[in-house]
Amino acid sequence: MSADPRFPIGKLPPFTPIGNAERDSMIEEIAQTPTLFRAAVAGLSPTQLDTPYREGGWTVRQVIHHVPDSHMNAYVRFKLALTEADPTIKPYAEDKWAELNDTADTPIEVSLALLDHLHTRWTILLRGMSEADWKRNYVHPEMGLVPLERTVQIYAWHGKHHTAHVTELRKRL
Repeated sequence: MSADPRFPIGKLPPFTPIGNAERDSMIEEIAQTPTLFRAAVAGLSPTQLDTPYREGGWTVRQVIHHVPDSHMNAYVRFKLALTEADPTIKPYAEDKWAELNDTADTPIEVSLALLDHLHTRWTILLRGMSEADWKRNYVHPEMGLVPLERTVQIYAWHGKHHTAHVTELRKRL
């Protein structure tokens, strides 16, 4: 674990091309994210849900709603890249999304169920991709051309990253 509470599993590693076995492992990590994330937040009280996972960070409640928001965007990016030639995606202001009323007012179970169902669809999509599909890209206005092979790396890390935010907070409390 990292000493930096912002990155409990370390920062996102730089992009490196991956083989089939490594990619399959990352898809499995994405498939397991809802189960592991649900276990990490199980039994937390309303007070704990409204506790920031680190000084100056989001509350656990905000993290719970952020993960499906982020992963929905990733799923759409995959679908766009698989159906269009190098589409330009629209980034979103995740910090502002975390402050919207649906984050404060929606029961966490709604976002946990959304994550369950979204990841079911997403992993079906990922497991059905061909080698040529994995070479497809989208254009991120700030990051440039992003291969889907990189995106699977990002989101395998992202799920573990936010799960660790919660589990590390639980250890400290």
